[in-house]
Amino acid sequence: QVQLVESGGGSVQAGGSLRLSCVQSGDDIIGYRMGWFRQAPVKEREGVASITSGGDTTLEDSVKGRFTISRDNAKNTLYLQMNSLKPEDTAMYYCARVQRRGAYYSDVLSPKTYNYWGQGTQVTVSS
Repeated sequence: QVQLVESGGGSVQAGGSLRLSCVQSGDDIIGYRMGWFRQAPVKEREGVASITSGGDTTLEDSVKGRFTISRDNAKNTLYLQMNSLKPEDTAMYYCARVQRRGAYYSDVLSPKTYNYWGQGTQVTVSS
């Protein structure tokens, strides 16, 4: 059974940095697209970043130049390096994985594209 567990969240001041990790158990991540999403109170879940098994990345416009998504397939781990954090980045952050290995997906930042989800890790940025 696939399980995703996030860690690395916390409270930081604006301008600070955090590195989120997501470890998958129950299967290899090789061949699967994975992504990071976030959800603030009373807002819908939104895509932040996505990465193919080969390392091609897609970033949401508001995080370009500040966030970096990466993965270590040998460690079954997905990362999100977040720099220059802003108060509007405050949210619960989730990692996710798609269902089909090697498949093409047209909307890689849509939550509907992903089938497996972690429980989330909270990121709070104060001004």
